[in-house]
Amino acid sequence: MYTYKCSCCGEVFDEMPLCFGNEFPAYYFAIPPEEREQRIEYGGSWCYIDEEHFFHRGRLTIPIVDYHEDLVFNVWTTISEDNFCLRMDLWEDPNRVNQEPYFGWMQTDVPTYGKTISLKTIAIEQDLGLIPEIKMIEENHPLTLDQENGITLEKAISIVDQIMKIQHGKT
Repeated sequence: MYTYKCSCCGEVFDEMPLCFGNEFPAYYFAIPPEEREQRIEYGGSWCYIDEEHFFHRGRLTIPIVDYHEDLVFNVWTTISEDNFCLRMDLWEDPNRVNQEPYFGWMQTDVPTYGKTISLKTIAIEQDLGLIPEIKMIEENHPLTLDQENGITLEKAISIVDQIMKIQHGKT
């Protein structure tokens, strides 16, 4: 087992934290707080705003080539209204895994990867109870390259260190 010591606060974790995410799509924060209850419908893994902007949450995985676990980001992407309605119709259908991937634009800033909002993605349906797998399809972006090629444990530790500093307000 690999323990992890936070580089900014010194806290020791039994395991290195490898899963990070955002509760809402980035566009959510463009809506004034006092208007959110009226304009936003939210279901944990799906969200729509003003009945015209549709989002869903998925799991973006970056393989760590020399470690037994991967780095995971729970991210949000846009989804067309038609595909959003289709996803909702198929929510409890075990055959949803046969669906063609849904195109979308990234709606989460993935820490340490620069600007990731509006990068091209596809969402691949998973078994019931699981959120879609998000694949980056934006050509030549570092996030796409790392997802395709994997990263070393050393790079994963560096990313986790930077994320922990962000979470502790030390950047």
